[in-house]
Amino acid sequence: MSATLKGLAAALIAFALFSTHDALIKALGSDYPVFQIIFFSMLFAFVPMMMMMMADKAEANFRPKHPWLVVARAGLAIIAMSCGFYAFTALPLAEVYALLFAMPLLITALSVPLLGETVRAQRWAAVIVGLIGVLIVLRPGVTELSLGHMAALTAAFANSLSTILVRKLGGKERPAVLILYPMILSMAAMSMTLPAVYVPVELVDLGLMAAIGFLSVIAQFCTISAYKAAPAAVVAPLQYSQILWATFFGMLFFSETPDLYVGIGSAVIIASGIFVVWRESRENVSEQTPVLKTANPRFDTGPQPK
Repeated sequence: MSATLKGLAAALIAFALFSTHDALIKALGSDYPVFQIIFFSMLFAFVPMMMMMMADKAEANFRPKHPWLVVARAGLAIIAMSCGFYAFTALPLAEVYALLFAMPLLITALSVPLLGETVRAQRWAAVIVGLIGVLIVLRPGVTELSLGHMAALTAAFANSLSTILVRKLGGKERPAVLILYPMILSMAAMSMTLPAVYVPVELVDLGLMAAIGFLSVIAQFCTISAYKAAPAAVVAPLQYSQILWATFFGMLFFSETPDLYVGIGSAVIIASGIFVVWRESRENVSEQTPVLKTANPRFDTGPQPK
């Protein structure tokens, strides 16, 4: 099997695992508060993620070179994760993905003022068309916008800013620093909420929370492997396979059937995102390639390809 095919297989496995991770969040969300789910999933993910990061033989310690930017990114990651987890508990899975998939478009727009990226007419047109797709999904004035919708959009925006900060750091921080600090701060922040929100956990549900953490780690590892083996322009569009899994899980476990508007809006957003990826992969089009260098445009705090 060629390296590219191995990369494609790793990416498809990663995104299937992420979708399973999100379906478990939704399943637990009816019985447990979001902050509690985040705390336990991060707790179970921390040890295997630490072991994976310790395998990095780079000669450096875990002290950040730009502590305020690292802390700012961690804060954005906490916001994105909390809002993303809540959105999955409040909305149909496919609808959440449709809104989260606006992230590549937001990254493109934010890269202009924050990274000095030059975005020409074709990519701006894709951003505008993609945001129209978001409006098709939301249908403001026709359907009532809920906290779940606002949470999904907030997750997309916060993670877009987080990604821009990673690009701004320009490889000056070790990947371990960018992964472990958000995890540690997330657990610390969530632990402070537990006295107010804690619900006794059934053993089976504790196992599901552990599964969320382990699935996240395995999916992150598969994502890294995919970007090492295959070109980013080939791997990045495969993220949209998550909406197929979301539709399947939604119908199978949660009696969710995406309506026509969600389907049309998702198609518009996905087409726009794929076009942005394609344009960034062309020579002399994008200096920063912020979308191509985003390993997984979601709310997770995972590593970015180099």
